[in-house]
Amino acid sequence: MSNPIKKLLGQTAIYGLPSIIGRMLNFLLVPLYLGAFKDPSDYGVVSELYAWVAFLVIFLSFGMETAFFRFIQNSEDKKAVFDSSFLTVILVNVLFFVTLLTFNQNIADALLFSGNNEFIILLGAIVCVDATSALPLAKLRAEEKALKFATIQTVSIAVNIGLNLLLMIVFFNNDRPEEGVIFILSANLFSSLVKPIFLYKDFLQMRLKLNLPLAKEMLLYAMPLMIGGLAGIVNETIDRILLVHILYDGSTAASLIKAKAQVGIYSACYKLSMLVTILITAYRYAAEPFFFAQLKNEDKNKIYSKVMNYFIAAICIVFLVVSLNVDIIKIYFIPNEAYWEGLKVVPILLLANVFLGVYFNQSIWYKLSNQTRFGAYIAISGALLTLVINIVFIPKYGYMASAWATMLVYAFQMIVSYILGQKYYPIKYNLRKFFLYLGFAIFLFFLSGSFGLEAGSVVKAIVNNVLIVFYIYLVWTMEKPSKNVLST
Repeated sequence: MSNPIKKLLGQTAIYGLPSIIGRMLNFLLVPLYLGAFKDPSDYGVVSELYAWVAFLVIFLSFGMETAFFRFIQNSEDKKAVFDSSFLTVILVNVLFFVTLLTFNQNIADALLFSGNNEFIILLGAIVCVDATSALPLAKLRAEEKALKFATIQTVSIAVNIGLNLLLMIVFFNNDRPEEGVIFILSANLFSSLVKPIFLYKDFLQMRLKLNLPLAKEMLLYAMPLMIGGLAGIVNETIDRILLVHILYDGSTAASLIKAKAQVGIYSACYKLSMLVTILITAYRYAAEPFFFAQLKNEDKNKIYSKVMNYFIAAICIVFLVVSLNVDIIKIYFIPNEAYWEGLKVVPILLLANVFLGVYFNQSIWYKLSNQTRFGAYIAISGALLTLVINIVFIPKYGYMASAWATMLVYAFQMIVSYILGQKYYPIKYNLRKFFLYLGFAIFLFFLSGSFGLEAGSVVKAIVNNVLIVFYIYLVWTMEKPSKNVLST
């Protein structure tokens, strides 16, 4: 029989490659933005707006992707499952956008964008287009139409990158930073519109008849996922929003600019930790349908455990590559020295995203066992902890409080998820390898710092990358992928 882990790796490459390329290219746009926005406060505006985008996309798709994957497994009428979920998402998004158009100035005032309500309209259009496109794209993944999926994602990415380069290099005037924000949002909107254009048949062929019992059942399954998703976004992005609203004293424009500058510095350095997240995102595209597909496999738990070993090793390698080379990366990635003061958050946030990746891998236990409420409980607990740490410590420690909150919360969620998973849906993970891979990566990071080598020197770069190669050799020796991959 075919090897399920090799199939997962292949699907990760197919479905994840456009995402990896897109995120990498968007990642490479950051130096363009940081060079264009001389004042960190202007980049802080962009970062804060995209924090709201992250919230709204989760809210407006409300877990229907996962519900769709779950319900088509046992349904004879797969079109009814798709149509019911798709129509529900469309109705919610239409209602949201009409509300936003009606009250956009009030919303802009509340979010501290009083003079720029156009930001709010563009933001709303982006999230509605992305949310309504999510189900047709999920359908392509379920049908294993990898080429079409990859094509749509690639064209969308190309449009976004092309428009960003054109608008920010040719037309942008850094004396008018608000114009740059509009350019970035507009490029995002046009690239998002590529998806429904390619997927127009799904919109035209949708039956305008809602199967209420089915829709209700799917919503009951999806709602805990949405709540968990929103709570997860609190952990991921609420710090950008809280930094502005806590550090701004409400009195002067200078105070608001200073608060947004802190967001800009923190967000620019946070981006370096996103290399771990890029790997997680690519993996996630293939992993979720793959895990569901293994439900009837007698060796499914062995497969899940083996996948976890590879996953932890991979994200720990990314942790080391970025954290041990940050002195070199910053020169090219953050060309504006005004942002460099925030680089101390990078190792903390990298480690936080390692914990997040492990938590995501573990979270399959409550999805497979139809106990999605536990996902909501874990995420809500983490969100509350995030809010408490940020609210209490931001006034004194600024964005450092946000970085430590992110790491502590993701570690907390990872541990709680493991404990609950072993109780309700036991999967025998290899804890020895988990502690070995993670512990040794952290040890090498501190070992590098103990040498006292000059930051940015050739000697330090050579020593650090030798340590990385040694770590990769250790993982390869432990796993021997070519020999030990589980087959069925």
